Formats: sequence, C-alpha cells, structure tokens
Amino acid sequence: MRLENAAASEALGHALAGVVGPGDIVALSGQLGAGKTSIARGLLAALGLEGEAPSPSFAIVQPYEPPETRCPVLHVDLYRLDDPEEIAELGLDDARHDSLLIVEWPERLPDSAWADALWLTLTIMPDGARALTARVPAAWKDRWPLNLPL
Repeated sequence: MRLENAAASEALGHALAGVVGPGDIVALSGQLGAGKTSIARGLLAALGLEGEAPSPSFAIVQPYEPPETRCPVLHVDLYRLDDPEEIAELGLDDARHDSLLIVEWPERLPDSAWADALWLTLTIMPDGARALTARVPAAWKDRWPLNLPL
C-alpha cells in the first residue's frame, strides 16, 4: 500500500480505530520520520482523543483511559530501550489484556514477542511517499485489509 503523505498515514490510523479494541496490538515499524506517530495520532484521534497526541519518546508509555478514548490505550515507544529486561519491566504483556497497545519501534522486542500483533512497516520511498507493508496474523484476517479512502 502507498501512503502519499502524513494525512494518508493519519487516515490509516482512523480506519484502524474501527477494528481495534482491548487485547489488540498494532506494531508500527520503520525508520525515523517514516510516519509511525502519524498513524498512531490518527488512531488515537478516531478513538476520541482531543488535541494532538504527544510522541511517547521520552515517557516511553503514554496511557489513555476512557472517557479520553473509547477504550484504554497504551501508546508505547521502545526506541530508547535496547535491553529486553527493560522492556519486560514495562509490564506490557499484562497490560495488553485490558488495553489496546500501539507500539512504535517493536523491532526492539524479541522475535518471538506478540505473534498476534498487526505489524505495519513503513518505508520512505524516493519520492517522499511511504510504502506500507503489513504482517497480518490469523487474529486479524477478518479485519484486514481495511477499506481505506487513501
């Protein structure tokens, strides 16, 4: 899939909001500036968040709870974490049962982590657009591909 600009990335996030809920993980992978946070912001806005969602780069985990969003959400940025022990200390495995997890930089996780996550990878193309590839596990087969007006 081709995403022409940040607005298209946010539209993808909006579309995802219609099919996600607690227990789901949306993993957003790609180089710096690829549009991971744009997808997350579109998703959070469609879940009811008013205003712009801050990047969780420094906080690592930015939680949102109803009524701020329609379901509990943890927006996670693993960029600054290299040690799997640090990641384990975040308690995301337990939190995922009650919350939607939006995880940026999921490649910091062990390969065996979260096989049921929808894994979206963004690549910056020479013309500035983004190429989106998706790893779609069985739990997502009935929800993907999204009907996107991109």
